[in-house]
Amino acid sequence: MSRRVARLALLGLAAAALPAAAADAPLWELGLGVAGLRLPHYRGAQEARSWLLPVPYAVYRGKILRANRDGVKAMLLDSDTIDFDISVSATAPTRSADEPARQGMPDLKATVEVGPNLNLRLARGSGWKAELRLPVRAAFTLQSDPRHVGWSAMPSLSVDHRVRGWNLGVQAAWVWGNRALNGYFYDVPQAYATAARPAYRADGGQAGWQGTLSLSRRIDNHWVGAYVRTDSLAGSALQGSPLVQRTRTTGFGFAYSWVLWHSTQRVPDRDEYR
Repeated sequence: MSRRVARLALLGLAAAALPAAAADAPLWELGLGVAGLRLPHYRGAQEARSWLLPVPYAVYRGKILRANRDGVKAMLLDSDTIDFDISVSATAPTRSADEPARQGMPDLKATVEVGPNLNLRLARGSGWKAELRLPVRAAFTLQSDPRHVGWSAMPSLSVDHRVRGWNLGVQAAWVWGNRALNGYFYDVPQAYATAARPAYRADGGQAGWQGTLSLSRRIDNHWVGAYVRTDSLAGSALQGSPLVQRTRTTGFGFAYSWVLWHSTQRVPDRDEYR
């Protein structure tokens, strides 16, 4: 279960580092790869965990369903300046025994978030584009009996630039969660309060910001990529939680994939910095 969850977390955390395709490319490509990740247990956690995982490589360039550097998308509206799709993100599970601030509390289940996403293309040029992304997602726990745990929104400004064959991505995001979702990660019920961990009830609202830098490149049938992400809870509605041990945390990862199979049918890449 943990490996499957971690793969979902990889998709949510490293989507910005997925590969860009050529202007004229196969309809689909499949391959195998490996990824290494170093992630905090949750935003604001004191400790982090490392993952080394086999991961599939999959790219699909259909008119409606697409899987590319931005993740898996079902295109509901598509034009030169605006598109509307389905956005997915995820978090990995956390054993409370591994995080000092959560000792004695229930474990955090892995979560998956899914919902609509509006992309507005603000500007573009030769080899670059700037977009405003407006995802709103419902969050569910990943377990035998999934539970809805709240809503999130993450408006972000994203700039993608191609430099000498490398794809460079920079993203700055503002994070928001409703009362239920913030509470899932940061509440301390009275039953688990201690002298060092007072009871706390998180409010809904602004949950800090997030900055991501990614770099990737396709070389023949090989793809390499890496990213680093900083999360800040400074000045947020959650900073007062005793479960927030660090107001700023950093995660990073790398991946290598070998493309083994591809279709003979070739299609235009509709996401190519248009």
